Amino acid sequence: MKAQIISLKGEKIKEIELPKVFETEYFPELIKRAVLSIQSNSFQKKGADVWSGRKTTAEYIGIREPPTPKRSINTGMARRPRTKNRRYLLYGKVAGISGAVKGPKAFAPLTEKKIKEKINKKEKKKAFESAVAATASKDLVKKRGHKFEAELPLIIENTFEKIKKTKEVSEVLKTLKLWEDVERAKKRKIIRAGKGKRRGRKYKKAKSILIVTGEKSELKKSSRNIEGIEVINSRNLNTKLLAPGTVAGRLTLWTENAIKELSERNE
Repeated sequence: MKAQIISLKGEKIKEIELPKVFETEYFPELIKRAVLSIQSNSFQKKGADVWSGRKTTAEYIGIREPPTPKRSINTGMARRPRTKNRRYLLYGKVAGISGAVKGPKAFAPLTEKKIKEKINKKEKKKAFESAVAATASKDLVKKRGHKFEAELPLIIENTFEKIKKTKEVSEVLKTLKLWEDVERAKKRKIIRAGKGKRRGRKYKKAKSILIVTGEKSELKKSSRNIEGIEVINSRNLNTKLLAPGTVAGRLTLWTENAIKELSERNE
């Protein structure tokens, strides 16, 4: 499988042979599993304190021998653990059980619970390769909602990695006829409903172009203010970035260095 390398002016410079990873079959179910597995790694363990709701003097005595103020049966009241208030049982309140006011939860969450979804190494690798191949399918990328007029896969010359100004990055994207997708992402930015506004996630944002670069690149700074765009080193590329929300076919712009590193990674 061959592809054209495009210059910053949108002209075709040369043709290269793509890595075999671009010929991988499309497996949507496998991609979904891999993305969910990556997402589960960010989950934080949570659990209740073992003594929560149990720090009380309440005690249940289930025998008849103790004097009336100390026993819990044959007193005309429910057989429940009661606090040792003053001298008499009548002053005791039920506590230390889940049915009592301020008592512990019946089945509180445990930190030992397994919250990470596991996936086999071979399945994970296959899902990644399938997600990479999906970026070269015009039908899958269009189906995902991206707007563009260029041919896929999009590979640009290495000079693109050295751009330091946001204005220049914008001009290149307009030349490659990709700016329409950035405009789409801008329109879809909305304020979140609910408490999330106060918790560092005020806006809901759409995903636009994913730019995959070589090892050293200035693009991370120069394109961070463009809505929906993400820049990633090809060595750190994963299925979650290629298929946000478990849906493959993200509009991806590769640099020539990124393609070389990708072929080395999947040898």
